Amino acid sequence: MKIHKVIKADPKPNFHLILTFEDGTLKEIDVSPFINDGISRDLSQWEYFQNVKVIDGYITWENGYDFCPNFLYQYVETTSL
Repeated sequence: MKIHKVIKADPKPNFHLILTFEDGTLKEIDVSPFINDGISRDLSQWEYFQNVKVIDGYITWENGYDFCPNFLYQYVETTSL
């Protein structure tokens, strides 16, 4: 199974991310439905949310919360920006 690596993640208002994948595909994800109790709670703070990083094709935050890039690639519809 091919891993669809994220190469760029741009935080946007309302806890959205614009993701660029290595094949040039752009997708916008609303992360807010995934922010709950536990490790994801930190993301509810805008300052923290903005510090998203791309490491080895995954998007992640300092506390270790991350998303599988294949989930993002399949879950989110392609965005035309």
